[in-house]
Amino acid sequence: MTAAFQRLLKQRVSYRAFRPEPIDDDTLRQLFSDALWAPSNCNTQPWEVHVVSGEARDRLVDALIKAAAEFDPHPDFSFDVGAYKGALEERRKAQGASYYQALGVRREDHEKRRGISQQNYQLFGAPHVAFLFMPEVGDSVRVASDVGMFAQTFLLALAARGLAGVPQTSLGGFPDLVRNELQIPSQSKLLFGISFGTPDTTSAAYAYRIGRESLETLVSFHSS
Repeated sequence: MTAAFQRLLKQRVSYRAFRPEPIDDDTLRQLFSDALWAPSNCNTQPWEVHVVSGEARDRLVDALIKAAAEFDPHPDFSFDVGAYKGALEERRKAQGASYYQALGVRREDHEKRRGISQQNYQLFGAPHVAFLFMPEVGDSVRVASDVGMFAQTFLLALAARGLAGVPQTSLGGFPDLVRNELQIPSQSKLLFGISFGTPDTTSAAYAYRIGRESLETLVSFHSS
């Protein structure tokens, strides 16, 4: 049981290339039924999940691509890569460098890098996307952490079935557009999205992997 769980954790990878075939409706419902068992503060279950597929997915992708080409993102919750400092900044830069290297894109090839970045709004070809909305409660930190636990549970549910998903902060960049397309009230705030489906094992992005820091670096044990 323990070994199986450890394999599942490492099988869960943020793939950035998907096959176009949609997941059947029964499996979709079971995936999110599993994710509903995620923990939350006082069992408040504050996540508001909107799953977009088919023609609705295509319309939304077209709108996101157009918005990204014409406007700067204006997310409900601030995100500034420049705010990462020290070890956080180093890890962020290392992830980007290793991803582009895996795709064979040179550092100085800014045009190709921009094209790869735009794939975020194409959902990396995934047939489905889940937008994770939440209510504003106080400073929203606790609620956001609950949504994060829901997301991880959902990602593990995907991995357990040989499927995959990639959490994307970029999909939270145009919340008014998403709310308008899906007829979601303004009080629901968009945290991020998860593109998901069957991974494309022929893509260079499929082979991309990045490691983790050591236990000693990130975890301290206190006993006395």
